Amino acid sequence: MNVRSLFRLVFCVALCLTVGYIGARATYPEIATWYAALAKPGWTPPNWAFPVVWNILYVLMGVSLWLLWRSSTRQARLAVGLFFIQLALNAAWSPVFFGLHEIRWGVVIIVALALTIAATIAIAWDVSRAAAWLLVPYLLWVIYAASLNSAIALLNT
Repeated sequence: MNVRSLFRLVFCVALCLTVGYIGARATYPEIATWYAALAKPGWTPPNWAFPVVWNILYVLMGVSLWLLWRSSTRQARLAVGLFFIQLALNAAWSPVFFGLHEIRWGVVIIVALALTIAATIAIAWDVSRAAAWLLVPYLLWVIYAASLNSAIALLNT
């Protein structure tokens, strides 16, 4: 790996972690107050699990983006474009759900996020199977989070 490639890798991981940091800034102040008061399903994980899982996923996402960026094909550009759309949806979810307390809009965003991640994986598959596989745990977690968000919406209506 040359210096330029290493710089790109660090940039991609840092970008994804920065999105996570922005989300955490909207989330953290609401955990002990608003979120604690919500009715939640019994399968809700403990609060400490979320930052652990998300930080791992953001690193995997960054490596996936780096692998996609290394290719200059049309399909790679499409996969990177979809990646940035899902990253924007990811960045929007926490401020909407936690910051604005818009649980139902959170459902809309997270479903769109899951669909965009799935599309990214499908397009990335022919560019880099490793990049596609690195996004699978993220998709599974987002589907789980979408079901949790939906259950919270139903329980708090």
